[in-house]
Amino acid sequence: MPKNNEIIIRPETPQDYRETENVIREAFWDVYKPGCDEHLIIHKLRESPGFIDELDFVACDGDKIVGAVICPRAKIKNEQGQEFAALSMIVGVLPFYQKQGIGSMLIQKIIGEARSLGHKGIVIFGNPEYYPRFGFRNAKEYGIQTSDGQNLDPFMALELSDGSLNEIKGAFVEDPAFQPVSDKEELELFDKQFSPKEKHITDTQLK
Repeated sequence: MPKNNEIIIRPETPQDYRETENVIREAFWDVYKPGCDEHLIIHKLRESPGFIDELDFVACDGDKIVGAVICPRAKIKNEQGQEFAALSMIVGVLPFYQKQGIGSMLIQKIIGEARSLGHKGIVIFGNPEYYPRFGFRNAKEYGIQTSDGQNLDPFMALELSDGSLNEIKGAFVEDPAFQPVSDKEELELFDKQFSPKEKHITDTQLK
């Protein structure tokens, strides 16, 4: 297992895309449902207007990509119809490399880059026992709800500067490409471009 000082975080390039998609596929396989669709989501996000090239990084052990993070554009829409810019995020690490601090390295990198670019905040669905260490708090503290008006423990937000989310209240709306893949045939066809994997029901999956 490599030490953290042997892991390099660098911008993703188009030549990395398929390897990165496979990393995300391995990271999310059977976690939230049998199989996963996150690898297709990041594939579609790169072709979306919401893709931000400067907020797309990979973690490498030598020449091998072992983790990735991407922050596409999103928005928060209030009851008056006003829209405010925000970011969403996908981060994943190969199972063999998990619990070694690589995910933390990627998240800290993307937060720093997003802050330096002047973005106001990042809104995510994630583990509420993990993300608070990076400054994420339950989104309801900022008056932000899911697109259907809910507040959930995994629904969290991070201010990228002091008070940057104070005046931004409303419903969080992700890039359309960020939505779970509803077309099973599309997902199955995309999945055939990767090594075959069996799908399983596990206790981590959403009921």
